[in-house]
Parts: sequence; structure tokens; C-alpha cells
Amino acid sequence: MNLIDLKHKNPQEVTDLLGAKEREMLVERFVSLGLPSKKSEEYRYFDVEKVLDKAYETLNYVPKTLEVSDKIEIVDGVVVAAPQGMRIYNEACQQIDMDHFDPMYYLGHLLCPQTIKIELDGDTEVEIEHTYTQSDTLIHYRIVLYNQANRHATVYENFICEDIENTLVLYGYDMHIAQDSTLRVVKMQSMQDNHYAMIASHKVNVAKNANAILKSFDLGGDQALQLLKVELLEHAHVDAGHLLYLNADSKRGTVSQIVHVSEHSTSKQEAKNILDGEARGIFDALIRVEHSAKYTKAEQNSKSILLHDKAYMASKPQLEIYIDELEASHGATTGQLDPKQLFYLQSRGISYVEARKMLVIAFANTLIEEVKDTRQQERIKSAFEAVFYKNT
Repeated sequence: MNLIDLKHKNPQEVTDLLGAKEREMLVERFVSLGLPSKKSEEYRYFDVEKVLDKAYETLNYVPKTLEVSDKIEIVDGVVVAAPQGMRIYNEACQQIDMDHFDPMYYLGHLLCPQTIKIELDGDTEVEIEHTYTQSDTLIHYRIVLYNQANRHATVYENFICEDIENTLVLYGYDMHIAQDSTLRVVKMQSMQDNHYAMIASHKVNVAKNANAILKSFDLGGDQALQLLKVELLEHAHVDAGHLLYLNADSKRGTVSQIVHVSEHSTSKQEAKNILDGEARGIFDALIRVEHSAKYTKAEQNSKSILLHDKAYMASKPQLEIYIDELEASHGATTGQLDPKQLFYLQSRGISYVEARKMLVIAFANTLIEEVKDTRQQERIKSAFEAVFYKNT
């Protein structure tokens, strides 16, 4: 399959190419937005045509009998193992957002008529491990995630790949965070050496009095874009944090929309970006406050450090506000490591490389330390160090 073949096609042609009969509304929405290109606002800083214009092999997604494991294991888009008693199904998604800004959200659903449905029971912690083993392949799957009302659940998400190349992963979540509950999602993804590219398109529904805590730690190189839409109902809250540490000629980052739908909803979004080599970081983030969302509180901030004169940060925090009764702020800064701090550390016998690492870690630590589990903190720091030293 070559996804670029979907460009400039009419609904009937897209239906025929994807075998998407009886999914006319999704096809119409996808065609109205159009296949992303370098002219698309959400993809303008990401070489999307480069990853779409390739002939990929496709896979047959056959559900498997699950082995018992201490985590949910997804290999090439198929769940192969899970903790005993966890409720995981393969079924059609019942709630698709027909107003998402990302055409790849709809393409993902068109390619995946059967999604992976995960129901989190009670106050629980679960790890989801994604593994990719196929070269020159389009791996596509979607996950529908539910938690329970009045409960507090945590998901730790990690990514592993074997010795593969030229693969595109197109996946994403539809998360439904129940009333009076908290769902914490911590994603850690280290990529390097052009094993695969990724487009991850998500939708998060946050019900009344619920809390979404979304932390992403994206490290290394390669090409990956996270597209995120969050909708907040009355007294709902989202705390979104994004850490980028990129090197080589990578292009990675987050494009997001946080939409305040109802009164007294609150949001906090923070991005910290560290760019080395010829890397390009992306933070294109919109907070939209609807007419119905009086007494909103919204905060958005992006801070970036450039470690190389060819590194580039595309930082675009935005507010779109339709009411007066609210509190809102946003901002962005970009700079370099303080040479006085580097000199001070080196004067104490610390090497230039170690001094650099110490300052970078100190900059990133406010986000890393928000991960409550110390084991997961150490995993993130170890992955960071592995990428850092490989680039020095």
C-alpha cells in the first residue's frame, strides 16, 4: 500500500482503495480534510509526505489467544499477552470524534474497523508495551481505553523495535476518562537509526470532575508526530507535559488542541524541548475556550534549549477564546545552556560532556519527577542517558 495514492481522491475512490464500504461518514470527513501534505497547518513542520510516499507491505490482523503476562504486550498491532483477568476485546469503535482536526485520525479508523478495547478496572496500574518486528511495513492499529468512575488508574506506555527499517506506524487512542476519576498516562519512546516512523493521533474525552494527566517523553532521533485532541467537560482537568530530547536530523513533537467545552474546566500544558544536531522539535498547541466554558483556567508554556546552531524549534502556543470570564496565559522561550554555569561546573573538575548533561537533566527534571513511580523515573533517565551519550 502507498498512502500517497489517497491524495486528491473522491469519496468513492477512497472507499474502493480502503475497502471501507458502509463507513461513508468517516470517508467523507477524511476526504474533506485531505491527506496531509507540507501545506497542511498541523503538518507544516513535519515531513509527512516523506513517510506517506512509500510502498508499504500490509499485515493481516488476526486476534490471538492471550498469554498471561505482567503487562499488555502488543506486537505489530496485535495483543499477544496481558495480565490475568484484564478485559481486552477486539471490536468496532462506538464513539468516533467527527470533529477531530487530524485527517490521520480518520484514516486510522478507516484502516482499523476493529480496535483494541481495554477496560481498566478499579485503582490499577498497567504497562502497555508496543513491539515492532516488520520492515517496510505499514503497522496500523487503534486502542479504545476506558476507566471506571471514582477510580484512579495509571498506564505506562513503552515502545520497542527489533532490527527493522522503513516501517510506518499509524496508531492512536480514543480515551474515555469517566466521571470523578483520574487517568494518568506516561509515555516513554526512544527512537534511533531510522528503524520506523510514527504518526500517533489521539482523542481524549474527560468527563465531569475527571482528571487526565498525560506525560510524554520522546527521546532520540527519527520522525514521529503526536497529534492530540482533549475535550474537557464541567470541572474537568488536564495536565499535559511533553519532554523532547532530539538529535541527528530528527523531526518530532506534539500538535495538540485542548478544548474547554463546559464551565469551570482547567488545563495546564507544559513542553520542555532540548535539541541537538540538526533536529527539529515541534510544539504546535492550541487551547480553545468555547462560549459554554465560563470560568475556565488555562495555562500553556513551552521552553526550549538549543545545543547546536543547526537545531530548530517550531514552538507555537495559541489561545482561541470566545468568552471574557476566564483566566488564561501562554508563552514560549528558546535559548542555549548558560555558559557561566558550564564554566562553573568545569572549574570544579567536571568534564564538558558531563557538565552539559547535568544542566540538561536539571532542565528536564521538573517533568521527569512528576512521574510518581521511581522505577519509571529511572527508566526515563536511563533512556535519556543512552541517547545523550550516543550523540557525544
